[in-house]
Amino acid sequence: MPLYRDEAVVLRTHKLGEADRIVTLLTRHHGRVRAVARGVRRTTSRWGSRLEPFTHVDLQLAEGRNLDTITQAETLTPFGAGMGIDYDRYTAGTVMLETAERFVVEEKEPAVQQFLLLVGGLRAMATGQRAPGHVLDSYLLRSLAVAGYAPTFEHCAGCGIEGPHRYFNNSSGGVLCVTCRIPGSATPAPATLLLLGALLTGDWPEVERLTTTEPRSEREASGLVAAYLSWHLERDLRSLPYVERGRPRRVQV
Repeated sequence: MPLYRDEAVVLRTHKLGEADRIVTLLTRHHGRVRAVARGVRRTTSRWGSRLEPFTHVDLQLAEGRNLDTITQAETLTPFGAGMGIDYDRYTAGTVMLETAERFVVEEKEPAVQQFLLLVGGLRAMATGQRAPGHVLDSYLLRSLAVAGYAPTFEHCAGCGIEGPHRYFNNSSGGVLCVTCRIPGSATPAPATLLLLGALLTGDWPEVERLTTTEPRSEREASGLVAAYLSWHLERDLRSLPYVERGRPRRVQV
């Protein structure tokens, strides 16, 4: 069987037989890959722990007819170590893994930007230097942008006129002016739209300023991000309800 190497992030695993696992990966050059890891559930396995969710690994794989087979695995970054010690980080990180898998639909279809975004997001989440909710919402907005669904928070999604605008609509792709407003559009606070724009661009000083001076904008922004994501994925994420919103922000190092 032909062999190939790639780096990957483990998205999820499930059992196969008595000792094996099927591992779903987002790889740098081959996109989403499902592969069998033989014998990793045995206590004598030397590299089973390297194939747990959140782990950034360097792999050698053998191509198969239906599933590839992992023949070597070396840990590059054990992001799970930083996730497991904090509930907020872990649940937010789980949403990131599920989002990456949902946006990279076709197997073996390269998705370099989504891979790099996921690695960067997990690194930021694992360090604990920023609030988990902020990292998650920023990641979700950027993942949507990479997938071609970038929302607009400044210019009207209907006519393109520059804002600020008051209305937000998922189906239209962002804010709407009074003329383009669609019935059922949300009317978020001005600070919320500023926060969403800062999260999308990674303007962290502005994120900190807004969440400090306008604390209510944080919950409203998270709700809009979740609704916008669900609209474009056409169904809710299973892991998102476990993310707790509206609690005091906890930043751990």
